[in-house]
Amino acid sequence: MSRLSRRAFVASALCSTALSALPSLSAAVTDQAGAQPFHHDQVVARARALAQQAYSPRAEVPQDWLKLSYDQYKAHRFRVKDSIWAKSDHSYNVDLFLPGLYFRHAVQINTVTEGMARPFGFDMSLFDRGEIAPPLSTSGALGYSGLRLRTALDVPNKKSEFCVFQGASYFRAIGIGQSYGLSARGLALKTGDPMGEEFPDFIEFWLEAPAPGQRSMVVHALMDSPSVTGAYRFTITPGATTLMDVEARLFARADLDHTGLAPLTSMFLFDRTNRDRFDDFRPNVHDSDGLLIRNGTAETLWRPLANPTHLQVSSFVDENPRGFGLMQRSRRLDTFEDLEANYHRRPSLWVEPRGDWGKGAVTLVEIPADKEIYDNVVAYWRPHAPLPAGAELPLAYRLSWGGDPDLELARVIDTAAGARIFGEPGRLMTVDFEAHPLLEGDPDDIEVHLSSPHVETSPGVLQRNPSTGGLRLAFSFAPNAENHVELRLQLRRAGAPASEVWLYRWTA
Repeated sequence: MSRLSRRAFVASALCSTALSALPSLSAAVTDQAGAQPFHHDQVVARARALAQQAYSPRAEVPQDWLKLSYDQYKAHRFRVKDSIWAKSDHSYNVDLFLPGLYFRHAVQINTVTEGMARPFGFDMSLFDRGEIAPPLSTSGALGYSGLRLRTALDVPNKKSEFCVFQGASYFRAIGIGQSYGLSARGLALKTGDPMGEEFPDFIEFWLEAPAPGQRSMVVHALMDSPSVTGAYRFTITPGATTLMDVEARLFARADLDHTGLAPLTSMFLFDRTNRDRFDDFRPNVHDSDGLLIRNGTAETLWRPLANPTHLQVSSFVDENPRGFGLMQRSRRLDTFEDLEANYHRRPSLWVEPRGDWGKGAVTLVEIPADKEIYDNVVAYWRPHAPLPAGAELPLAYRLSWGGDPDLELARVIDTAAGARIFGEPGRLMTVDFEAHPLLEGDPDDIEVHLSSPHVETSPGVLQRNPSTGGLRLAFSFAPNAENHVELRLQLRRAGAPASEVWLYRWTA
């Protein structure tokens, strides 16, 4: 099995472990006869009504399902030829996932055709059972744990997968030619807090049947947790960059003083800043290599990711952000030398708020990790004002799964660090900027703005890098007794920004 599949399961295990101590909402998924009129306003009304009630636990699937090994779980394979709408002219097919192992609860799946919703009842016969798969209970809180979308992409006469919803409120997608990497979530609560994180669940989905040739797919979701409920509408359009327009309305059951809106979850193990900590044949291992922010004043910030030895949280205070995301800028196979994981094909994920989000902070949580199976990086928008119990919060944003957004300035494409070999003890840093029209010509015509509130830095040497065609700045600093050092760098031409702002935190 691939490392990616195992990591997705481990990530789900972590959130499911946290959820197992929490109450859940509904009983077993059952096959209900008949159809009912459907509109998204009904999902909103259900979320609002749920928030006015005490949180009620959902039943777990039977114990023999939870005791499956990873390989036994994977031995139950959904038959793609029997997916939802496979025998129709709809432009999308939908695969389903079993519960069990780390997926402790089932979710209700509904299809919506011509405005009428029908429950898609649980059917174990849709799954082929491999030799190592044991017989399982056929009664109890059974159902599906999630879904996968397929449509015609770049392979003629084939519907290819590109999007998955499974586990808590997690979902992930790819652009054409990419491999699954980082995930998004409906909502993050108390991420990094000492008392532990709360993981809201998508507990029910409604899938709008697309017309023949329709390029977008609409998915509705109902979310529930002890502290909050929510109604979500996803309009999903696959392509070289897969777009998701997200509309949500949140209803607070309790006071929400640490809420993460549009949260992203990724993995960063090592690169050339911390390569010495890992005995590994590969030079880099990560799904994402940096946090990109376009703040409310139109300043573009780049923060390389870290795998710290202690939990660290960074807050980039802002008002009405224009966008933020976790990027994978390394796009060459030889950067990773991994023929299985294909890290160079992992998507970047960019969040564009719709409307004003007010005051708050783009928040980056970096968690120590010793293996690539752990998602150890979380980024989200944290509103400055708490959401009191009983309050409602409308929310809209676009997610772009693909490459970097074009923000006009020269991008940072690599950061490296190491001990200063000659002279006084200290640290040597190199920052590479891509080839860009704003950086053409003599490097002496480019102004270097480098600063730190903690230490003095060397003036730095800026020169053309023949392997990239861009510019590289090399500089050094002595940490002295500091246990962390913040650094800020930008290249300018004639006083105007020529590059994004590079922000870096060195830790002892």
